[in-house]
Parts: sequence; C-alpha cells; structure tokens
Amino acid sequence: MKKDIKKVVLAYSGGLDTSVILKWLQTTYGCEVVTFTADLGQGEEVEPARKKAVLLGIKPENIYIEDLREEFVRDYVFPMFRANTVYEGQYLLGTSIARPLIAKKQIEIAHKTGADAVAHGATGKGNDQVRFELTYYALDPNIHVIAPWREWDLTSRTRLLEFAETHQIPIAKDKRGEAPFSVDANLLHSSSEGKVLEDPNVEAPEYVYQRTISPEQAPDKATEISIDFEKGDPVAVDGKKLSPAALLTKLNELGRANGIGRLDLVENRFVGMKSRGVYETPGGTILLAAHRAIESITLDREAAHLKDALMPRYAELIYYGFWFAPERDMLQALINKSQEFVAGRVKLKLYKGNVSVTGRDSPYSLYNQDLVTFEEGAVAYDHRDAQGFIKLNALRLRTFGMRKRKMDKK
Repeated sequence: MKKDIKKVVLAYSGGLDTSVILKWLQTTYGCEVVTFTADLGQGEEVEPARKKAVLLGIKPENIYIEDLREEFVRDYVFPMFRANTVYEGQYLLGTSIARPLIAKKQIEIAHKTGADAVAHGATGKGNDQVRFELTYYALDPNIHVIAPWREWDLTSRTRLLEFAETHQIPIAKDKRGEAPFSVDANLLHSSSEGKVLEDPNVEAPEYVYQRTISPEQAPDKATEISIDFEKGDPVAVDGKKLSPAALLTKLNELGRANGIGRLDLVENRFVGMKSRGVYETPGGTILLAAHRAIESITLDREAAHLKDALMPRYAELIYYGFWFAPERDMLQALINKSQEFVAGRVKLKLYKGNVSVTGRDSPYSLYNQDLVTFEEGAVAYDHRDAQGFIKLNALRLRTFGMRKRKMDKK
C-alpha cells in the first residue's frame, strides 16, 4: 500500500525518463508535483524543461529552475580538488560530486513548498539512487523518498515509450527506439554509459566523445598557460582573475582544444557490480596537475603524504554518496587546513592529450635551492650528518638481519 503523499519535489531534467516519472507520480500517487531543474553547466538549455513541465500540467509556481554553476564549483568541485581526489586511481568524480547539491536543493524546496516527499529518476542498478537518498535523509531524516525505478513496472525502453504515448508526453525523435548510450553532464565533466559501451573490450566510437577533440586532431603546437592559486583553490588563468565557474569553463575550453581529459574506465559501483564508463574531464584534468604542482613546493612532506594516504577514503565517501556524513566533514577540515599556504603560480603546457608542468612558484615555497644545489650553498649542510641518520634508521634492519643470519645457520 502506497503512502498518502500530498506533494512531491521531483529532480526534473525534462527528458523522457523524468517526464514519464512526472506523469507516473500524478497518476499513481495522485499528488501535486513540484519540479526542480538544476543548471550545473551541462551544456544544454534548461528552459525547455519549464515548458515541458507546464505542458504536463505543472503550475508555474511549482516549477523551480536554478543556476547552480557557481555554487557547484565553489562549494563542491573546488573543495574536492583540494584533496587531489580520484576514485580508483583515475575517475575525477564528475557525476558523484553533483548529486549532493541537487538533492540538497530538493530538500530546501520541499521545506519551502511544504512538500512531504522527494523523488529522483535514478535506476535501481546505479550509484545515483544511493547518493540522492543518503543526502535526502542526512538533511531531512523524516522525508519520504519515491524512487519510481524501484516501484513501477515500466522495466524497458519500449514500455516507457508506450506510457509516454498513452499520456501524450512529447518524445524527442532521437529517443524513439534504443538510445546508443546514456549521457550525464555538468560543468566538471560528461559521462557516457550503456549500449555501445557495454562491452569493455570494444573501443568507444569517436562520436561518444562530446567535450574534447581527439588527441590526434589536436594542434601540433603546445598551448602554454598559467594558473594562480590561493589557499588551494585556482583563482586566475594567465593572470586573469575569474569566478569559480568561469575559471573551470576556461580550463574546459583549453582542455577541449588540446584533446585533454578522456578516460575509458571500468569501475566498481557501490551497489556491487562493475560498469564501464567513458568520461571527459578536460578542465579538471588540467586543474589536478596544476594543484599537485603547487602543493609540491608548499606542503611539508609528511602533510603531503598524509593527504595522499587519506585521499582514497575521501574519494570513496564522495563516490558512495556520503558528502554530508560526519566523516567527510572531518576529512574536509583536515584537507582545508593543509591548504593555508598552497598559493602561487603554476605554468603548464597542453599538448595532444597531455598536461605537463613546466614551472611552479610560491611566496610560501618550502623549496630551498641552497639546500639542494650541487654547488656550495649559502645554507650549511654537513654531509657527515647523514651517517648518523642512516645508522639510526638502519638499526632495526641490522637487528633483523642478525636474527636471520642466526636462523640460517641452524
């Protein structure tokens, strides 16, 4: 028996799936529907979602469309990049980091409109259902969650299309029949999954890539740029100050033109299965290389190594959907503390899919040329001091070695 729902806030893109969900909520629950469409820089117009919602009977005052690009980059992408975050050594978490913001806004709208439920269009096989719902419950423990893909019997593309036609839901021509693959995009990345990409042993067709030109087609001359950092966050490109969203947009343009940021990955989903995805993160790939470069001269060795040791756990928390969990807050506080003196300028070359660091400079640099030079330096360094250092570190190894020799003689 379904719970008596009076009003639900739906994460709504205006596409086939969420349009079917909208009508299904109306017919199944008989409730009032509020739609929320987030502009995260996905590269598509979001206003058509408003017209589609009106066409499906949603009152204008129940249609919410918000430009979240600045908030997304400032409060989610940049904090994540302070940790040099990658999941399973490669994935820059473009989809994962967007979900908590969308879900947070849904809860805010639910409170504003008096809604007693929220709904999403994630399937029962993927990670997104977990990310959405963990955020919902973290921010409103009593909210009711509707996940249509776990409830309805529209279990195939054909049945979705039949439902849409029955209820006079407009269907884009390219959605008739089997879509070649599924796409999710925002200002940080685009991801493509399914259909032509399901066999991990078959190379992804070139038409799958949307954010980058192929490295083979990139210019034969390198593009040289600089990125300025303050407290671990990028603030300028080539000396020009930019807002967070504008800066990431600029890096995306530079990455796209040089074929940077492509990734073909088989990853381990939180729900237990492996999946193959093709990701494009042009600006993020440049930013990761630049951030690691500025940290290399501003972070103490042990602080840097501690960050690197904690990063996989931090990446897992984001991938699994625990952005609003206390352990992620604790790690974020440590990461933010580490960035106090991560400031300066990094110079890079972009060339045919590659990012090369060519220089780094900071007013807080820990790099001391007098210490590392092979010439006589201004700072005294007595080479003989290394002897005691080595002997102390070798003490346990020598003890271990003596025991081994005794055992070998028996």
